[in-house]
Amino acid sequence: MIRLPAPGHRVVVRYLLPTGQATDALGDLVSVTADEVVVETRRGTVRIVGDTIIAAKEVLPARE
Repeated sequence: MIRLPAPGHRVVVRYLLPTGQATDALGDLVSVTADEVVVETRRGTVRIVGDTIIAAKEVLPARE
């Protein structure tokens, strides 16, 4: 699995949808397990299957 920061940090995670198309989840990292990554985005909670992740990185906090 891609290396991720500790939960609580803001991240962008690029992953593959079942169609094979890539998409991003941008938000606060809630949890990381061997099977799943959970990101809280503006649109809600996104659960990402670990082996679909292409890339991930920590990003700056959101502007207020």
